[in-house]
Amino acid sequence: MEPKRGVSGPVQLDEDSRAWVSALTAHGFRRDQAVTRLHDLLLRAARSEVGRRRSTLPHLSPAELDDLVEQAADDALFAVLRRLEDFRGLSRFTTWAYKFAVLEAGVKVQRRAWQGREVPLEPGHWSSVIDNDPSPLEAVEHHELGAAIRRAILADLTERQRIVLVALAVEGVPIDVLAERLQTTRGALYKTLHDARHKLRAALAAYGFGTLPTPEDRT
Repeated sequence: MEPKRGVSGPVQLDEDSRAWVSALTAHGFRRDQAVTRLHDLLLRAARSEVGRRRSTLPHLSPAELDDLVEQAADDALFAVLRRLEDFRGLSRFTTWAYKFAVLEAGVKVQRRAWQGREVPLEPGHWSSVIDNDPSPLEAVEHHELGAAIRRAILADLTERQRIVLVALAVEGVPIDVLAERLQTTRGALYKTLHDARHKLRAALAAYGFGTLPTPEDRT
């Protein structure tokens, strides 16, 4: 996770972190050298993460994987430099920067793995999943509870909430992929998912099921 903005309070930086920050906020050749070293670090981190997820991209050639690594490292470098003032020294600088590369690599692998795959956005798709296929409700052992959940999803959620709930909680679509397809943000999707969960729990309580867990809690 990226460090939170607005965190206050003095933190004593370790010597290595202090050197990184000093070099990256300098000018001229010293900064250029630091940026090159940082990019090399981010390349290693991105390559490690892409390698860890290699099995999800069996169709990509080594050259294509290298390109993915380069893209992730480039984007991570931009993010680190843009967020440099947010570094508070709660961890070593290299650890903090490393996470940006891991995040970028993970997002890019997920998007590439879903490239060309259908994301359930059309009402006809999620409706058929809920009505005819019991597998999305396989975690629900009681038939009446499963029927109540199907009823609540169809009757109590908005179309947008149904799309987001089914895509994220049932189909397992990565949230970054869904955000890209819906041209929205992760934050907006989390809000929609939260509202859908709240409505679903309220509906189940109204149907007499109290505060039993619902299948979307798997996300």
